[in-house]
Amino acid sequence: MILLKPHFQAQILIPRQLNFAEFPSPGLGLGLVSRSRSRIGLQSKSKKKLCKVEFLKEMGAGCFKEAKDIKGLKVEFDSGGQDYFDDAASVSPEHLVIMVNGIIGSSEDWKYAAEQFVKERPDKVIVHRSECNYSKLTFDGVDLMGNRLAEEVKGVIRHRPGVRKISFVAHSLGGLVARYAIGRLYEENLQLQSTGNASPNEDQANSLMQPIEHPFEARIAGLEPMNFITVATPHLGSRGHKQLPFLCGLPFLERKAPQTAHLIAGRSGKHLFLTDHDEGKPPLLLRMVNDTDDLKFMSALRAFKRRVAYANVNFDQVVGWGTSSIRRQSELPKSNLLVVDKKYPHIVYIEKSASEGVHSRASPAVIERNIDLEEEMIRGLTQVPWERVDVSFHKSRQRYIAHNTILVKTYWLNSDGADVVFHMIDNFLL
Repeated sequence: MILLKPHFQAQILIPRQLNFAEFPSPGLGLGLVSRSRSRIGLQSKSKKKLCKVEFLKEMGAGCFKEAKDIKGLKVEFDSGGQDYFDDAASVSPEHLVIMVNGIIGSSEDWKYAAEQFVKERPDKVIVHRSECNYSKLTFDGVDLMGNRLAEEVKGVIRHRPGVRKISFVAHSLGGLVARYAIGRLYEENLQLQSTGNASPNEDQANSLMQPIEHPFEARIAGLEPMNFITVATPHLGSRGHKQLPFLCGLPFLERKAPQTAHLIAGRSGKHLFLTDHDEGKPPLLLRMVNDTDDLKFMSALRAFKRRVAYANVNFDQVVGWGTSSIRRQSELPKSNLLVVDKKYPHIVYIEKSASEGVHSRASPAVIERNIDLEEEMIRGLTQVPWERVDVSFHKSRQRYIAHNTILVKTYWLNSDGADVVFHMIDNFLL
């Protein structure tokens, strides 16, 4: 099947053969792909609390515990979450995948996806499920959570010096937290081109005569950035324009929501509704679409070879389609463009990233009026190209919990999202 959109590349999807006899029937699902599942023995809640990021900062390394076997997988409990890897892999994986949970979530949210990543790419990836921001800690605000995540990532890398590449996969609010964290972890090293046997003076002269094609080598926490993937993330916040779907687009409720969001979700609520004005500064989400003096948010995003936004087309009551796909309402694909693919039955539209420098442009109607905060964020974020993957569970029994189904948060409740997870794995840049 070929999906086309003007000025975007076409993507050809080739079905992968699946042996359904291999898989058990999902609980509430419709017989979609499942994989063998096994329970992971978790530590008690009190032990988890001893291994949080505060302890990581004090000790300068993770409190890593004995790895446990799960049918070929190893799970290692550390100071900020859990590492998944294949201990029997022929080579030591060099690619670290950081998975980040959303609001009121935990590392358990990514359990199913982490298992599938390691089973499908045993020689390639180590998956770290973050838990430095879990439960009520997700009310602390994007900046504080981002700082905690950055410290956690540093701790994981110190424990695993063999990793060379890094990717992020984040759900819901976790996508904003990851964007903040990479701004904190961004590094830029000057790479001078040497001519081999030439003297230092000759090298300097040559460098003046010939422009350096790639003068800077961007790194995230010292590693090569590969994939930055968000799943149902409110990139534009939750303010107005049906960005918080359970308000049903009613103007009265959308006006009142920002006034009460902090009572429900603390500082995170203020950030999501752009009502924070710390020290007279613009809202945090607005600041995060540009580089600042100490945090290079957009440079960090640009450093990744791929940026992908998975978004629910409908039935997501928490995050709207526009904010999760970084589009204006007028840019959302029409219903006649949505299709169903046999390989990934819930992937209904794929928009490949435009070339660098070709950004999303506002319609004349938008340009004529004063630029609002949402428009400014769209213009900022589309300074770099994004792939959009639109998902719909409209024929699924699990459609009313689409926000959790899209990542298979709990398998027996959200199994229909398995094809989304495998689409992510199959297109993952290694």
